[in-house]
Amino acid sequence: MKPAPFRYHRARDVEDATALLAESGDDAKVIAGGQSLVAMMNFRLARPAHLVDIAGLRELDHLGVDVDGGLHIGALTTHHTVEAAPPHQLGAGFDVIRDAMAWIGHLPIRTRGTVGGSMAHGDSTAEWCLLAVLLDAELVARSPRGRRRIPAVEFFFGYYTTALDPDEILVEIVFPRPAPHAALTEFAERRGDFAIVAAAVDLDTDGHTVKGGRVALGGVAAMPVRVPQAEAVLAAGGSFRDCADAAAAAADPPGDANGSTEYRKHLIRTLVERACEEAISR
Repeated sequence: MKPAPFRYHRARDVEDATALLAESGDDAKVIAGGQSLVAMMNFRLARPAHLVDIAGLRELDHLGVDVDGGLHIGALTTHHTVEAAPPHQLGAGFDVIRDAMAWIGHLPIRTRGTVGGSMAHGDSTAEWCLLAVLLDAELVARSPRGRRRIPAVEFFFGYYTTALDPDEILVEIVFPRPAPHAALTEFAERRGDFAIVAAAVDLDTDGHTVKGGRVALGGVAAMPVRVPQAEAVLAAGGSFRDCADAAAAAADPPGDANGSTEYRKHLIRTLVERACEEAISR
């Protein structure tokens, strides 16, 4: 339960952090809240030779909406900051993001864990990663070469693998549009555990009529995924049950100690239909 030896660096600002990463190469890791990385280091699942601490970079701790209604979240913003944000700060149409915070671990984890840390960790069951894919988020990264914006669909590569280069850090996550009829739900053996399956939907509505939407799943593949087959059912005017059946039929989740493939398919049916019902009730 002790990490392997490493060298600790405390960044003064974003430029210093990226310079330290560039100097340290592939053997460096960024640490902020440390809710995932420290546990992995203690179990020797991660053995970075260098740790670059960015926890003191207050310029990366912000939350607010722009003039076009998009939501900007700094990488060092904690889950609890989002959970407790007043309506004017979070913006209209982003209740799904606030509500999703309740699924993340427990309160001590939410008060230390950061949005950027969750995204960069790239866990396929993580709520932030699922929300990013569902709502077409853009992830803003900085390196010694400058800034770049990465669409969420291009950011996640596989298990704990993202598009971030070794000398890049996340500085901001941008949700470009409100999602007033969206919902996220999941199932775990105990509240606060990693989800066995998570499901999220974002419905397009015309009055009380659903005319389409987006469906995304977590815990069924190496990364959070959209399900076009289920989305086609919504666009064709199918029922929420038909949408859920299509999502389960399209998925090929792995079986493991937490559940078989068929068990996960059953969870997909239940959770997608539940998320649709919650979304339309907003």
